Amino acid sequence: MTAPHAWISEDETTVTRTVNRHELSLTNLTKFYWRRGGITKRDVLEYYHAISSYVMPYLKDRPQSLLRHPEGAERAGFYQKDVKGKVADWMRLHVDYSESTGKDVHYLVCEDKATLLYMANMGCIEMHPWHSRADHPDHPDYCLIDLDPLSIGFDKVVKTALVVKDVLDDWKIASFCKTSGATGLHIYIPLGARYTYAQSRQFAQVIVTAVHELAPSITSLERAPAKRRRKVYLDHLQNGQGQTVAAPYSLRARPGALVSTPLHWEEVRKGLDPGRFTITTIFDRLKETGDLFKPVLGKGTNLDRFLRSNGHQ
Repeated sequence: MTAPHAWISEDETTVTRTVNRHELSLTNLTKFYWRRGGITKRDVLEYYHAISSYVMPYLKDRPQSLLRHPEGAERAGFYQKDVKGKVADWMRLHVDYSESTGKDVHYLVCEDKATLLYMANMGCIEMHPWHSRADHPDHPDYCLIDLDPLSIGFDKVVKTALVVKDVLDDWKIASFCKTSGATGLHIYIPLGARYTYAQSRQFAQVIVTAVHELAPSITSLERAPAKRRRKVYLDHLQNGQGQTVAAPYSLRARPGALVSTPLHWEEVRKGLDPGRFTITTIFDRLKETGDLFKPVLGKGTNLDRFLRSNGHQ
């Protein structure tokens, strides 16, 4: 099945809907967001309306870095972090001091479906939540390993992900994989908000170092693309406060309207095609799999002994 188009009728360009007791004015509904494929802003709003029960656990109570594409996925977007005075009065904001600018940044906090749809109406095709919640902003719920291949073959990304899994399995640490919705894979390790961002980043650095030692011919720790020499970048630097990646079940502003999709580890093998998971196919998949990422927000891994043994506590 695909997302039902019952919430907004096809001939409407602007509508008002009440969600979570908030009145939303949804505009420019016939604007093409993907002209190739005929996908409109209305389709994006319908998507997030239909997928909300799956995506909201990964957005709820988290500050958001808004990546806006008001002209659609085929035009350049822009990040908006400080929304003070620029969003509805009922929005919850999280204030965080920026050392780089010396100013407070007022982040929008996604509290409910109304906030989700408000963001989508702002042109947020992608959803980029913090790893931590506003109530414990210094303690992330998970550690992230971002496998970034740039223009090399996806099979190398798959091979790298399996090395990451082997390393973590050896350490008896649970991990969960999803497509980025673009060219890479994201591997999450649940932390249960028990550790700081500094500890999460240190742990991620230990992981990527171990992986690179096992697979130096296909992986790189070099941040600069020119120095990677067509290898998969093992990015551990996404584990800082305010760093974000696309949430599970987020659309991506890429050709084909791809969805960042959780995977069974058994699916991470040669021939895996991230292009299978799109705005039109994801609902059939969810009917079969349910939400594979639920454990990411569970109790979390106990890293105390591991961090102590590696000199990070």
